[in-house]
Amino acid sequence: MKIFGIGVDIVEKRRIKNLIKDKKFLKRIYSENEIKFSKKIRKKTDYFANRFAAKESFSKTLGTGFRFHLNYKDIEILNDRLGKPFYMNSKRIKNIIYTRYKIKNYNLFLSITDEKDYSVAFTILQKNAK
Repeated sequence: MKIFGIGVDIVEKRRIKNLIKDKKFLKRIYSENEIKFSKKIRKKTDYFANRFAAKESFSKTLGTGFRFHLNYKDIEILNDRLGKPFYMNSKRIKNIIYTRYKIKNYNLFLSITDEKDYSVAFTILQKNAK
């Protein structure tokens, strides 16, 4: 298995706390599912800051940032039943990864951590062995 990309990002929560007050910002950056799930979360700033860092981390994993028609809403972060975050593997993401790396079978690994003032996300894109 070969690693095609890694990405890391750090976000200051105070910045996100101010931005999420704007509904237009929320709708521009986060998917409907992410916004819907946030209603169940008590610490909304942490939730949105973690996802913002993960979206930035993913764009860096591609090595392109937010170019080539990639936008924040294309990158959706959900949680499994145990709470582990993962990237929703949408058709758009599959197309972007195929166009960039010419691979169809891959794994995306995501790790998110946060402290009082910061959120950090780390992403790995790995080709699956056939």
